[in-house]
Amino acid sequence: MIQNIFVDFGGVLTYSDYSQALSRFAEIGVSNPEKYVSKYRQEGIFGALEEGGLSAEAFRGALSVIVGREVTIEQCSYAWTGFVDGPILSNLQKLSDLRSRGYRISLLSNTNPFMMAWAMSPDFDGSGHGLMHYLDSSYLSYLLKVMKPDPAIFRYAMDHEGAQPENSLFIDDSAANTASAATLGMHTFTVGNGEDWSKTIEAYL
Repeated sequence: MIQNIFVDFGGVLTYSDYSQALSRFAEIGVSNPEKYVSKYRQEGIFGALEEGGLSAEAFRGALSVIVGREVTIEQCSYAWTGFVDGPILSNLQKLSDLRSRGYRISLLSNTNPFMMAWAMSPDFDGSGHGLMHYLDSSYLSYLLKVMKPDPAIFRYAMDHEGAQPENSLFIDDSAANTASAATLGMHTFTVGNGEDWSKTIEAYL
């Protein structure tokens, strides 16, 4: 019986737009941004930011070196939030419904402080609510200093929720991430980027 539901952010609760992210990083001066930016897991200074090895300010400084001039925190935020093309409102509403039915909902995401500053703000859903309005808790790579698909992040989240794998469902748009969670005995649901899963999730509960 599922009691805990762990959900990814980009592609699951929001529409991911990789091409927009590439365009924005190029706009602020990053040559060949596809060399640095990936759809699911970042590498180099981008990965270090999402794994908690660099602060937002340290990332800004390192990106400035790559660009060859000083970039601002605002420019970094503009580029990073290019990964998102708005929230999937039907899925957010489903989280509210599931919480009202007694499920505990937790965010489990590879992300960074630039993205979360926007997601946790009242600007997030268009109705004055930040992302935590729809959640009970969050487990974020840059704060935990570990990234999916490392099994350690799933173990950490379940331990802190007091959840058992057989009672946990993990939703992600990366097959590598859901495969890792499944090795621990978690139930998994792999969705497409931007998919409305508000009805199909019922088959997994």
